[in-house]
Amino acid sequence: MYDVLDGIEQWREHGEAVALATVVRTFGSSPRVAGAKMAVSSRGAMLGSVSGGCIEGAVFDACQEAIKTCLLYTS
Repeated sequence: MYDVLDGIEQWREHGEAVALATVVRTFGSSPRVAGAKMAVSSRGAMLGSVSGGCIEGAVFDACQEAIKTCLLYTS
């Protein structure tokens, strides 16, 4: 699996905010195991995966909302 931390480091060096989603638990058959990660930048770039594609869009939206909320409270 691609290590998203390298990408996060590059994004942060360019001043982008980043959210990181991590699979913490799975049930039954799952396309990704616990520990799988997906990073999303404030510009909309993505690295990694937390599903086989079925929920990536929802996770992306949640990450964007987390970034906006964080920036709102830290500005």
